[in-house]
Amino acid sequence: MKQFSLIINILLVGAVAILFYLHFTGNKTNHTEAEKHTSNYWLKDSCGDNIPVVAYVELDSLNNNVSFIKVRKKELEVEQKNIAQDYEAAYRSLTAEKDEFLKRGNAITQAEAEAFQGKLGQKQQEIENNRQVKAQRLAEKSAKIMEDMQTRVRTFMKEYNKTKNYSYILATGTGLDYLFFKDSTLNITNDVIRGLNAQMKEPAKP
Repeated sequence: MKQFSLIINILLVGAVAILFYLHFTGNKTNHTEAEKHTSNYWLKDSCGDNIPVVAYVELDSLNNNVSFIKVRKKELEVEQKNIAQDYEAAYRSLTAEKDEFLKRGNAITQAEAEAFQGKLGQKQQEIENNRQVKAQRLAEKSAKIMEDMQTRVRTFMKEYNKTKNYSYILATGTGLDYLFFKDSTLNITNDVIRGLNAQMKEPAKP
């Protein structure tokens, strides 16, 4: 479920807007280039120590290492696989029925052939409709799970940031990597993974 692996956007802030903000803020000082670069991402606390104001989380790592996300992803993958298997089994059964009918060869009358063709077409349509219904239900379930996980992650991040005091927490990952440069010292992914796994030992039911 590639789309599902991208569903968990953690307070995504447009990187371009941040760069503009940091650029124009930095240009108002007379610091050296190195000092400007540092001031873009850090503030000073009361002791004069640097405090990062920007951090980022790698969503791919979150998807692969947070237990409740992996469990939910696996549930949807299994259900999707079952839908595909049921669909294929139904068509195999339909093909077997057709082959059995054709074994009669020349004994089949025109009326019987037309009646069988109509019956076959009706069954085929039922198979397609059944698959569409199941796929729609899976999509609705996936959306509910996505919403639940987004809510849980955002709630965790708000609580997490009470002691970290970041101004921005960015999300980066496959399909949404708008950061042209990432300072690894600002990567809080492992910290977030540990926190989420500790807080959500049992996955929530949709």
